[in-house]
Amino acid sequence: MAPLAVHIKHAGKVHDVELDPDLPPTAFKEAVYQVTGVPIDRMKVMVKGGVLKDDTDWKKVAPKAGQTFMVIGAAGELPKPPEKPVVFLEDMNESEMAQVLAMPVGLRNLGNTCYMNATVQAMRAIPELRIALGTSFPLDVLPKALRDLYNSMSQTTESVVPASFLNVLRQVVPQFSELDRSKAGMMSGYAQQDAEECWSQITNALKEVPGIDDSGCSVSGKKFVDQFMTGEMRRELKCDEDENEPPTVSTERVLKIECNISNTTNYMLTGIMDALNQKVEKNSSFLMREAIYSQTSRMSRLPSYLTVHVVRFAWRRDIGKKAKIMRKVKFATEFDALDIVTPELAQKLTPVSRRLKEIEKERTERRKVRKRTKVAQSSAPAPSASRSDMNVDEPQAAPTAAPGELEEEDVCRSRELAELEGLVDPSLKEDFGCSVTGLYDLVGVSGLFYFPCRFLSGTCPAIVTHKGAQADAGHYMGFVKKSVFHGGNTVNGSASRPEKGFDEDDEDWYKFDDDKVSIFPKEKLGTIDGGGGLVEVSALNCADIFSGRR
Repeated sequence: MAPLAVHIKHAGKVHDVELDPDLPPTAFKEAVYQVTGVPIDRMKVMVKGGVLKDDTDWKKVAPKAGQTFMVIGAAGELPKPPEKPVVFLEDMNESEMAQVLAMPVGLRNLGNTCYMNATVQAMRAIPELRIALGTSFPLDVLPKALRDLYNSMSQTTESVVPASFLNVLRQVVPQFSELDRSKAGMMSGYAQQDAEECWSQITNALKEVPGIDDSGCSVSGKKFVDQFMTGEMRRELKCDEDENEPPTVSTERVLKIECNISNTTNYMLTGIMDALNQKVEKNSSFLMREAIYSQTSRMSRLPSYLTVHVVRFAWRRDIGKKAKIMRKVKFATEFDALDIVTPELAQKLTPVSRRLKEIEKERTERRKVRKRTKVAQSSAPAPSASRSDMNVDEPQAAPTAAPGELEEEDVCRSRELAELEGLVDPSLKEDFGCSVTGLYDLVGVSGLFYFPCRFLSGTCPAIVTHKGAQADAGHYMGFVKKSVFHGGNTVNGSASRPEKGFDEDDEDWYKFDDDKVSIFPKEKLGTIDGGGGLVEVSALNCADIFSGRR
């Protein structure tokens, strides 16, 4: 049967549509939807005998040309075409797939190169480093090779072969070309190296990379490492044997702080304080002999990314080689550095640090309330239709906010950011790249490096660990917090939100075992704190990276 020209009446207006009796009623409803905007799931088409259903037989309705049908239902917004055309995964190239999937890629092991792979993955947890490398021209040979490697890793979904970077690293630092003397002939190859040494050499090579401003642009006169990774240590030496000898004070620039491990060290902070408070023996100009001095060290500048080196490898004179300290030392995922700074710096950091802790508690409560509200709304029964819904000429009331409803999260965060910025000490605000809160989040593990957190940017975690009991063998792995790749970090400190689809409560990590990348649950972080477990956080080969909080 040929299509019939019929009329439909909705909200006092008459529209002309075609009705094809050979097609099911859903096709007619779709035509009605196109002209009225009433969604099919809440549309009622009145026909002889009641309401048109999806399985109604047109022969029983017996429609005629020119017939008018009454349509009941509230019209919604008409569908809009997508801003960008839909592209399927099979039609994307490697670069486009890498952006969509957002899964970080691994690095192939080229023969005892796990120390390098783990370190490179951990340092990738610093978003400002990638920005500085991408905006600085020209670059020295090793920074340029690192930039090219990071670019390759962000444009593919397959593991990357870091052959070019490895060749440059061995040319710049010949010690990484050392051969394994324990094997000979066809079995010989390159020796295992220290991840902490690799981190130190790469960091030294980055010292000439220009710094950046709060907009991410390269600036002259400043260096990236000085801005974001270098702290200032104030050391005071006081003689224990002569009260009349005045103390001597010195300052030095440091790229990391150490966590010494003794027979009584159970926690990372204890090891750090042991390294900052030491007894040293030196010649006294007052006593004219060797004397015992108390050395007290405190940070007078905290960088945005603080590296804590857990010293697990020590030289044993009795066996004439490096040995690994297997003692279990618990490390925190959050670190308050106010205990290790000078009183002057602590006074500057305390106001914003105290308020930031309060804000994070408030954010946690808001997330809980929003989740409970979402669950309650999803489980609530749909409101039943009333007789007023049948009146198509009656205007629909605008939805009103429920009493006590929370503000939009972006509004809250903008207000919090403005409040925190008002509490920042002016001298710290001028020193772009320093920590303005003294609060750090663990973002990466590579050996054990802690990179500090700035409240203006998101968390940025990374860890490098050493598996095995021997210092010159074993296997290195890197761990980076998922929020580094999905947390919406920015340089300028705006109140950024995590990317769409990423849960802020997701505290899991990515585990980088060379070219194998997997999810590492937060609950398992306790298995990499040493003590003879499957994975050991190595001494000189390990570092935790702490990054400042939002």
